[in-house]
Amino acid sequence: MKMNTLRSIAFGIIVALGSQWANAANQQATFVQDVFAIGFWVDPPADEHMDQHYTDIAAAHFTVVIGGFGANTPDTVQRQLRLCEQYGLKAIVSRTGLSPAQLPQGPAVWGYTIRDEPSAQDFPGLRDTVAAIRQARPGRLSYINLFPNYANQAQLGTETYDEHIKRFVEEVDVDVLSMDHYPMMTPDSDTRTRYCSNLDVMRKYSLLRNIPFWDFFNTMPFGPHFDPTEAQLRWQIYTSLAYGAKGVLYFCYWTPRGGEFPKGGAIITAEGRKTRHYEEARRINQDIKNLGPALMKLTSTGVYRVTPDQDTNEILNETPITRLTKGDYLVGCFEHTDGRRAVLLNNYSFAYTAWPTLEFDIPFEQIREVCKDTGREIPMVDDSPAMEGFQVSLNSGEGRLFLLSGN
Repeated sequence: MKMNTLRSIAFGIIVALGSQWANAANQQATFVQDVFAIGFWVDPPADEHMDQHYTDIAAAHFTVVIGGFGANTPDTVQRQLRLCEQYGLKAIVSRTGLSPAQLPQGPAVWGYTIRDEPSAQDFPGLRDTVAAIRQARPGRLSYINLFPNYANQAQLGTETYDEHIKRFVEEVDVDVLSMDHYPMMTPDSDTRTRYCSNLDVMRKYSLLRNIPFWDFFNTMPFGPHFDPTEAQLRWQIYTSLAYGAKGVLYFCYWTPRGGEFPKGGAIITAEGRKTRHYEEARRINQDIKNLGPALMKLTSTGVYRVTPDQDTNEILNETPITRLTKGDYLVGCFEHTDGRRAVLLNNYSFAYTAWPTLEFDIPFEQIREVCKDTGREIPMVDDSPAMEGFQVSLNSGEGRLFLLSGN
């Protein structure tokens, strides 16, 4: 009896240790994001000006380069990686036809581009690719970008968008969820609600699978899409952050050529000239990069849309906000890794500034704001101390991040 007991105990210990080793090995094999991703589609050409191209990318405060257009051969990918390492950038590079065991490695390599906008019919083959790369290059990302929610059933290969995303994360077993969505913000067409719905689906499956999600947003005029202002760029980015995104991706950096792209208005033209979007992106990216370390420690707990005709107290009664004057807002609520709560308060308008009067369920002395200039936590400052109540100034499309101690 005693011998059987000892054997049972020994067997249990072996099983427990085996499970721990398996979990540790699996965790080591998967990609773990450690820097907030600020990236783009269409990398610069791998030409004689390549060093200057990457100097400009770093100066605009991008953190990751997604390759495949400019650097698309083994030699040019190696040049791309050397420049990314030199300028402190991460890279998701083209596979250039190499087998998983031949794929490049190095400190700048986050992973490899696999596929853009696959149908559900492609999921089994993609799972095999992801598994092969995970085995040959443990810890590297197999990057796949998905359709937006306005893709049709023939493109998705499923009856609904939710089913498409659900099947993707379950069947392909990816480490990052990513999609592209280009909302319209013109007098004749405002599709921002659909953009938010798309982010909500990303948020849902990101939380269920415990993986980060990223999204591409519109930066340039192409096809039926409009050319956004700086405030509209801000709106797309801060809205993504409110839903818990851990990466924001510009479409595009370098202007592609083709039937859809005659206007040439990405961040850099096809001829290599900076457009107005370069300085706009540089300003926005600097703020997001400074917020990045704090954003990486947050888990979304809720997203709340407040319109000017709604009772803000009713909408926000489950949040740390106890008072918010009427206006046009998007509120993201989070839990910090250290147990604190966090609130990202966004101005939903891309045309007007906002000056809400704001109160939380704890004293302002117990609240810190993450400073966009430094990334440090600073005391909250009343932007209108001569007025009654605590006022916060928000630029058009802007958000501000607050950390709250206690419960």
